[in-house]
Amino acid sequence: MLNRVILMGRLTKDPELRHTANNIQVCLFTLAVNRNFKKDGGEREADFINCVAWRNTAEFVNKYFSKGLQVVVSGRLQTRTWDDDEGKKHYVTEVVVDEAYFAESKKDYKPKNEDTGNTQSGFMLIDVDDDLPF
Repeated sequence: MLNRVILMGRLTKDPELRHTANNIQVCLFTLAVNRNFKKDGGEREADFINCVAWRNTAEFVNKYFSKGLQVVVSGRLQTRTWDDDEGKKHYVTEVVVDEAYFAESKKDYKPKNEDTGNTQSGFMLIDVDDDLPF
């Protein structure tokens, strides 16, 4: 049997990092993936796909991915069920992410912890096309 999913889309919000009772990292995020066709009005529709990453992949996604960033993920499709406190059964289908990649150039990417002073961790970010100050 084969269960493999590859998606390219944009994050709908910043990833959410959590830890299990055994202190295992898990990161939840949603990708907006455009469909290949447009509606009659010319608008492109998107599907919103729930994704979950574990351990090192969760740490990577949480550290480097942010809302609006275009990314590629690959993994497997998984369906889970659970009963809530009222006995109602809930279903969720999500992609369990094995690999995550940037899908846009580094030039277009702004880290989510970048401040307005164009500095990060005490270093000034410069564009490689600018003249260097030395």
